[in-house]
Amino acid sequence: MRQNVRGTSPWETSVGYSRAVRVGNVVHVAGTTATVNGEVVGVGDPYEQTHVILGIIQNALKEAGAALEDVVRTRIFVTDISRWQEVGRAHGEVFGHIRPAATMVQVAALIDPQHLVEIEAEAIIS
Repeated sequence: MRQNVRGTSPWETSVGYSRAVRVGNVVHVAGTTATVNGEVVGVGDPYEQTHVILGIIQNALKEAGAALEDVVRTRIFVTDISRWQEVGRAHGEVFGHIRPAATMVQVAALIDPQHLVEIEAEAIIS
């Protein structure tokens, strides 16, 4: 059984993807940025963007029948690795007790130049 979870990204329809996809007890959350109602939140602030992103991911997980506690992996893409501590602090505030496997890498750019962070997540519902 497959469940597609729709988000609010303006790109989902034109690019052809879902915010999250659940198959069985596994949920994959697409790369998520701090875009709310078409506007970038936390411009210039990777800490705030990370918190907004994790809130969007939490909502997608909930709609798919999962929770943050089910997350086993996150992938974090940043445009400036020198600011990793701000992103890591926000990630740790949400996942410090869950401790999923995590990767953080610097990328040349994200889809909008105001995006400083993009995060993917995978969850396994037990």
